[in-house]
Amino acid sequence: MLDTYDFKGDVWLCHSSGGKCNDFTAFEPALDTFKEIEAFLSANPSEIVTLILEDYVNAPNGLTNVFNASGLQKYWFPVSKMPQNGQDWPLVSDMVTSNERLLVFTSARSKQVTEGIAYQWNFMVENNYGDDGMDAGECSNRAESAPLNDKTKSLVLMNYFPSVPVKLTACLQHNKGLTDMASTCYSAAGNRWANFIAVDYYKVYSSMYIHKTLGSNTCVFHEMTIADINLKRIT
Repeated sequence: MLDTYDFKGDVWLCHSSGGKCNDFTAFEPALDTFKEIEAFLSANPSEIVTLILEDYVNAPNGLTNVFNASGLQKYWFPVSKMPQNGQDWPLVSDMVTSNERLLVFTSARSKQVTEGIAYQWNFMVENNYGDDGMDAGECSNRAESAPLNDKTKSLVLMNYFPSVPVKLTACLQHNKGLTDMASTCYSAAGNRWANFIAVDYYKVYSSMYIHKTLGSNTCVFHEMTIADINLKRIT
């Protein structure tokens, strides 16, 4: 999930507001990040990457130019092959065999026609983000999304992060509250598990690593590895 903006005559990653990138909200040119993604896909030929863009780029073919310059176009999964009306996606093995291992979605409706970038809301439902997406026992769609149980949209994105990110408490969130919300959203989405889960500080997690200090909970941080992931917790 990346926010893309016009900035300094180029496309930049920013986390800003009002559709405008500023010096103090800018991260780096999108090309730099896209080159990192290209290097990952090149080094890992069985992996698939999905980019979900909150897209404020108005320059004609601005994103297309960056994707071309980064070398990512050779991995592109075309919109024409994306399933309509909730049909099944291709098998991972088929996507790997065809080397169509990059899925890109944009929040800008027009770009599905003008640049061949899939319009997110044609294919995906998403719950509320920020504090509104963390209410226990509730999982409702964000304003731009169809209802979560709309099965004409084949993908489900679940947000679980507060409006103001705080690294010191992130591992408390990445625990039972997260798995409980996954179950709540499973029901809300018509008995479909989320394909994507968005959290803050994804490498920080808590299992039994919570200590009592001065009467309050604090986290002991651990870098999450594949060995730490127990899919049974949400399946």
